[in-house]
Formats: sequence, C-alpha cells, structure tokens
Amino acid sequence: MKEMLRSRGLLEGVERAAVFPDWAELVGAEIARVSEPVGFDREALFVEVRSSAWLMELRMLERRILANLNARRSCGKFQRIVFRLAEHGPKRGVGS
Repeated sequence: MKEMLRSRGLLEGVERAAVFPDWAELVGAEIARVSEPVGFDREALFVEVRSSAWLMELRMLERRILANLNARRSCGKFQRIVFRLAEHGPKRGVGS
C-alpha cells in the first residue's frame, strides 16, 4: 500500500493527515485540550488554539511540538506550525 501511495505522490499527505486522530497522543492531554489541528498545506500544520495565553505558550513550544510530531515519520514531516486563535475554541476542547 505504501509503495502505491508513494508512486502516486500521495504518501506524504497521508502521513501528515495521521496527525488529526493522533493529536492528543503526540502533544499530550493538556495541549490537546486547548488546541486542535485543522489543516495542513505542504509542510505547514495549522492549529487552532482556545485562548491567547495558550497561543503564546504554544508558539514558544513549537520546536518541541514539531519534534514530537515528526519523531515517528519517515516522510510527510512538518517544518512549521501556524497557531491561530480559534473563534469559538477548538471542538475537541469544548466541554473538556
């Protein structure tokens, strides 16, 4: 399956998309409660954050988070994370 995806140029996108279901495991429960990945474009991951305080904190932790996200990836690695303030808070964090 991997070779078929690679030959069609889809493997990196599929590997990057795995960040959505694995978010809490990759970043930890505390960060997952206040943030949610909402998309990606090539090597950039877009993440919505519940509050401006957390937005600042996660920007400072970007390198560490990237290392965790990329640690088990052979391809489809992210080079940067674009954190932005969520209008209504991340879906995953609501009610948590």
